[in-house]
Amino acid sequence: MKLTAVFQKVPEGYIGFVEELPGANTQGDTLEETKRNLMEAISMVLDVNRMLAEESLKGREVIKESLDLAAFRQR
Repeated sequence: MKLTAVFQKVPEGYIGFVEELPGANTQGDTLEETKRNLMEAISMVLDVNRMLAEESLKGREVIKESLDLAAFRQR
């Protein structure tokens, strides 16, 4: 799966976000810094979402399995 990163030049440097992942946004002085920061933001959003999901499922009987998005898209 590919995500879409959007970067915009602003007076303070750059801002960046991921179209498909709400909450994954950042800023930086340079485009390179903003790209690095965005990768960290993506990781943090996914980690927090996973943690929140795990907390909401505590004590419930669930089935968890890995999801290969590349295979899923080919259907």
